[in-house]
Amino acid sequence: MHVVVIGAGLGGLALAQGLRRAGIEVSVFERDAALDSRRQGYRLHIDIDARDALAEVLPSGLVDLFHRTAGMPAARFTALDDQLNQVASVEAENTAADFAVDRLVLRQILLAGISDAVSFGKQFHHFEDRTAYFADGTKAHGDVLVAADGVSSAVRRQYLPHARIVDTGVWQLYGRVPLTDRTRPLFDDRMFGIFTVVSGPERTFVGVAPVEFPEPPVQAAARAGVELQPVSDYMTCSFGARREWFGTDDLRGMTGDQLHAIVAKAVAGWHPRIRDIVAACDPATMFALPLRTSVPVDPWPTTPVTLLGDAIHAMSPAAGAGACVALRDASHLTAALSQAAAGRDLVGAISDYESAMIARGFAAVREGAANGQRFLGQDPLPVS
Repeated sequence: MHVVVIGAGLGGLALAQGLRRAGIEVSVFERDAALDSRRQGYRLHIDIDARDALAEVLPSGLVDLFHRTAGMPAARFTALDDQLNQVASVEAENTAADFAVDRLVLRQILLAGISDAVSFGKQFHHFEDRTAYFADGTKAHGDVLVAADGVSSAVRRQYLPHARIVDTGVWQLYGRVPLTDRTRPLFDDRMFGIFTVVSGPERTFVGVAPVEFPEPPVQAAARAGVELQPVSDYMTCSFGARREWFGTDDLRGMTGDQLHAIVAKAVAGWHPRIRDIVAACDPATMFALPLRTSVPVDPWPTTPVTLLGDAIHAMSPAAGAGACVALRDASHLTAALSQAAAGRDLVGAISDYESAMIARGFAAVREGAANGQRFLGQDPLPVS
């Protein structure tokens, strides 16, 4: 069996790791020139199910490296107002089951040992049967074609043209505050949980969450024979508001300094510590993204073309579940394809995977939409 994967995000790389471990030939094609070509975010929330999924697809040495680079924040979600009065606090059910990881560190771990199977700079154009065609005129054929190419999936647009991705009406500006002796006191204990949202006027909000490495990633990686880019502890800091609040759709074209100025002006009347947190946010790390979500669709006839992660069930970050669900998809699809490689009917194996994936993924989409509407001012999820 040969599996062609379009996209080298978290789910695509995790699937490739699992297939390689199962002895199944896999080729991954990524449009970006390198892992760090495009900024997609910083801190990721990984729950116990996603951790277990990583343990199923990765060799033991990389699982150990994950644990040595994954922080464990306090197991709670907190909501504050713009004067730092507590509005709500929800304790996580399992107090030792949530991890805060750096997105690029995790992607580097997922690439370790399989770089020979990953081709960068390969823009997918279309597929015919199970053959993928690329913009440079090359092609790749597999027994299975997997769409792991994210929220803007070109594979999904061709394969399931009725599956919609919609804007939520909210833009989010992302940045990082280095955690140093000077900046750490800006964050009180309530802000070192899984996620803290600070709500302001006109449905604006600031979100903070810690990324604290148990061991410096470069040091941990060296012991595992893996190379990681250096990164130090930080607090991810985001600002969000309705599209109309910004008065422009050109946020992606703005510099970090321009975005920083927007946020600084927005929080001018907020608690002094929030103003200081924003002031400490490094403009060079700032970028803007519109929050988008998939609209749940009914199951489709199964073929040897399938999907995972954001390519099929992109969701609001308000559920903190996007990376978790993508990793679980990768683990479950690995198991299904391993069964097929061992003699089970291929379409039947993929059908079982898709049934569980659709239910799990779109349940998370609905939860993210409900949380986003409540806390972030998102539009309601369309019915269909």
